[in-house]
Amino acid sequence: MTFHDLRHLHATTLMAIGEKPNAVAERLGHSRVQVTLDTYSHVNAHLQRKSAEIFEKAILENGK
Repeated sequence: MTFHDLRHLHATTLMAIGEKPNAVAERLGHSRVQVTLDTYSHVNAHLQRKSAEIFEKAILENGK
């Protein structure tokens, strides 16, 4: 495992547990949050699906 692999794991894990992208960008030393979002967009897509599922569950449960 390389340093780059550990850095990627660190950022991916933070994004996956819901850390704000600007905090992740700051930890990584990115000058812009967009760099972080572009690099780790695969995690963001997963989080968007998860958010949609949580929202759907809440709507279905409250509609009963």
